[in-house]
Amino acid sequence: MIADFESFKIELSLSQTEICREIYRANPDSIRIKKEHVAVPNLVRIIDSTLRLTRRKGFHAMSLRDLSADCGLSIGGLYAYIRNKDDLIHLVQSHGFLLTRRTLAHYTHDTPDPLQRLLAVVKAHVYLSELLQPWFYFSFMETKNLPRRHKQAAIAIEQEVESVVHGIMAEGVTSGRFRAIDIRLLAAVSKAMMQDWYLKRRKYTNYEVGATQYAEFVGSVLQRYLID
Repeated sequence: MIADFESFKIELSLSQTEICREIYRANPDSIRIKKEHVAVPNLVRIIDSTLRLTRRKGFHAMSLRDLSADCGLSIGGLYAYIRNKDDLIHLVQSHGFLLTRRTLAHYTHDTPDPLQRLLAVVKAHVYLSELLQPWFYFSFMETKNLPRRHKQAAIAIEQEVESVVHGIMAEGVTSGRFRAIDIRLLAAVSKAMMQDWYLKRRKYTNYEVGATQYAEFVGSVLQRYLID
């Protein structure tokens, strides 16, 4: 079970390097750098720069020349990793999708009690979005402007997380651990509450609410509603 945000950062390896290594190995045809130890750190830089520029000026307003200047690679060097902005979206999305799936699986696979598993999902999602706030913001805010296949991928990962929550709730209702309620609606509302953390970050900063407090609050709301 996840204790708090600080413990989460220590216990879980959220190494961009490891995720980018997976991306590198999965895309040998599009990434034309043969030396892994050279390619992986550059992928980290490209993704970080993309998210930073997107937050500042929007993905469509950002040019590959902007990205080149920000990440420190020449235009020619950049083309060794991506041919266009469509490839760039694929890199950024792959990075976030892998981290999200890995994190939720890590904190739920060995937790038999539905309530504890649900609370773990809430904490893992909130804490992950705190550490990777630029990616979560990109995934949500830029979705409407993405090409169709990337838009569908972004929507799919949102639905996937909601389905994880729904599945845990359904198991709890079936086992009698949770009371019989409209779990489809509650799962949707739960996802919206988790999203609010990274979409309205300034609001919670003004409230002086941290990631641990917010995650525990959302968990307590769900627990009170699910348990008689």
